[in-house]
Amino acid sequence: MKKLFTVLLITLISFCSFSQGNEKTIPSVEVKTLDGGTFNTENISNEGKPIVISFWATWCSPCKRELNNIADIYEDWVEETGVKLIAISIDDSRNMAKVAPYVNGQGWEYDVYIDPNQDLKRAMNVNNVPHTFLLDGNGNIVWQHNSYAEGDEEELFEKIQKLAKDGTL
Repeated sequence: MKKLFTVLLITLISFCSFSQGNEKTIPSVEVKTLDGGTFNTENISNEGKPIVISFWATWCSPCKRELNNIADIYEDWVEETGVKLIAISIDDSRNMAKVAPYVNGQGWEYDVYIDPNQDLKRAMNVNNVPHTFLLDGNGNIVWQHNSYAEGDEEELFEKIQKLAKDGTL
């Protein structure tokens, strides 16, 4: 009886693990566009190519450094891999008016959205910024990184290249 129980327990655990898989996708949350409209994150797509989602804030120096450093080479990234970067500001309602002027002043070519109530931040378990997610062509989160140090964008690009080439990391 003990063996039967053990076998059933192992089978059940294996089945649960298999059915859940390791893939996680972006939750469906309404965020703000820079012009004050709304956008549902379930509509994030890139025609089967990789997507980078970067959580940042106007008050976060490492966040701005990361996104500005990527901006300098982003055009090359897009040309080589087709990647799309989406920057999600977690500036609250008091500071969200600073986002568009900052983005426009930097000339970022990214899609930028604002999560003023931090609903998406909470849904994705982002504790602090910068926090970067890499999604495969099917919208599954395949890698994530928290914080920023000079050169982290090179590691990110290597992962994007591999994902664009092989479809996996």
